[in-house]
Amino acid sequence: MDAEADSLFIEVHQAQLPCRGERLPGDLFHSRRLEDGRRVVSVLADGLSTGIEAAVLASATASMALEYVAWNIDTERAATILMDSLPSDPERQISYSAFTIIDAQVDGRTRIFEHGNPGFMLIRQGALVPIEKRCLGQQRWGNRRLEVSELQGQVGDRIVVFSDGVSQSGMGTEAYPLGWGEEAVAECLLEHLNRKPDLSSRGLARLLVHLAKGNDGGSPGDDITCGIIHFRHPRIMQVLTGPPFDRRRDREFAALMNTPGARKVICGGTTGNIIARELHREIEVDLGHYHPEVPNPSSMAGAEIVTEGCLTLGKVAEYLESGPPARPNAASRMVDLLLESDVIHFQVGTRVNEAHQDPSLPVELDIRRNVIKRIAALLEQRHLKRTGISYY
Repeated sequence: MDAEADSLFIEVHQAQLPCRGERLPGDLFHSRRLEDGRRVVSVLADGLSTGIEAAVLASATASMALEYVAWNIDTERAATILMDSLPSDPERQISYSAFTIIDAQVDGRTRIFEHGNPGFMLIRQGALVPIEKRCLGQQRWGNRRLEVSELQGQVGDRIVVFSDGVSQSGMGTEAYPLGWGEEAVAECLLEHLNRKPDLSSRGLARLLVHLAKGNDGGSPGDDITCGIIHFRHPRIMQVLTGPPFDRRRDREFAALMNTPGARKVICGGTTGNIIARELHREIEVDLGHYHPEVPNPSSMAGAEIVTEGCLTLGKVAEYLESGPPARPNAASRMVDLLLESDVIHFQVGTRVNEAHQDPSLPVELDIRRNVIKRIAALLEQRHLKRTGISYY
């Protein structure tokens, strides 16, 4: 695990709000991890106008870009095909969808292709780094252009992209009559990162979207989307859940709590009791945060949180699929820990708990392994995490 902690990881997160009065945002930020995690391609697409029509245009643009890359079409060629494919507004001579494509590799080699969106920002060591761009044009594109950037990412670099709902937020207000503006956005990002250098991509994207919403008086005047790519060493997390099949392995299983370089989460009352017994640690139940759906968490030295088992894991999977609950609980706290990590190892004991065989209980309680597989798949597919599952 030490070698894993020394490797590079590309963290990707996004935050988004639809324009007021709309159920669907007309922006999309999609990503795909390729080549066994050594390459990440992200696309920010902004459909013209707002609402369902804009959402369809943005979805088609982002999907086409990612599919082209998945077919091993060179990213510059894929961006050119997109330019050829995108219809344009005949009056304004602009495309029906703006897009930004970021093609990043763990060795730092990165290419960025931009059309119509606010320019990306590269933040390195608390400062904005200017990047030279070359401009591609074709006669068939009219006055539309494609800007291409190439850079060598370094550990700690952040690439920030956002839709014009961010840079134009607050337009028409006394504070920002012409909108927030890209320069002010950059100053805001640097201020917060210099104040908190370890701020996660998830936290930074949410912060920027929240501030843009505030500029609009709490009701977005346009779709607001922010995506962030961060080159860094991975944050590793271990989830220990379920008692080992063979009781003679209890001590070995508990010793996983001493693995260096990883945050630890314990799921399951029996699991917690085994670890407490073998490592001579105390478990303290938190009685101050009752929730009607999820049992209260507990605490133990060396663990970020100790939760109930399968019921909580089922809620974790639910929240990863549909979003967090209105009222925080042990499962939503675990989701936060998972999303703040990059590489998650699930250490799963396989001893059957007879309490989970009652057919009247929810299906999530049936087999712990299936719930873990579901969580791992959601983390990999939707949040671009790396996961591993070991059975005991």
